[in-house]
Amino acid sequence: MSRIGKAPIEIPEGVTIDIKGDVVTVKGKKGELTQEVKGPITCKIDDGVLTLERADEKKPTKSLHGLYRALIANMVEGVLNGYTIKQELVGVGYRAKVSGQTLELALGYSHPIVMMLPPEVKVSTETTKGKNPTITLESHDKQLIGQVASKIRSFRKPEPYKGKGIRFAGEQIRRKAGKAAGK
Repeated sequence: MSRIGKAPIEIPEGVTIDIKGDVVTVKGKKGELTQEVKGPITCKIDDGVLTLERADEKKPTKSLHGLYRALIANMVEGVLNGYTIKQELVGVGYRAKVSGQTLELALGYSHPIVMMLPPEVKVSTETTKGKNPTITLESHDKQLIGQVASKIRSFRKPEPYKGKGIRFAGEQIRRKAGKAAGK
């Protein structure tokens, strides 16, 4: 991780970074994110470039160096362009419906699954005849959108025999053969 930590972060046009003590705040057109940088890691801004420096060469310090650099780089990318995750519902009768910040899923259970989404995540669904229903999540916070997508997927993980379940768009599921044919 130490090589990742040494890479500088370019601050693009339209993004402002504010450092107050251990808290780094990144503002852009998509929103605002904050991250607390703990430990022996310090942040400095020079000529539109943010660099992170570590106090010593110990292994935990090196890993924190790379971690915080990656988190701040993701924050800069998020407030500038945002993140999008698409998921497909594969299975007969699987449906998704959105009303406001509530996502309602029909996944083959005896009851619908209703999930309240955080206000930072925008969700939309698309159902096209002949194709699997899709859920599209958009947010400026990479960690939050990943957690929400993971939670949605956990309601019905893809199974290896028929391939049914919630999968990320473009994800390949390893299929198994199933029972061997009779004698």
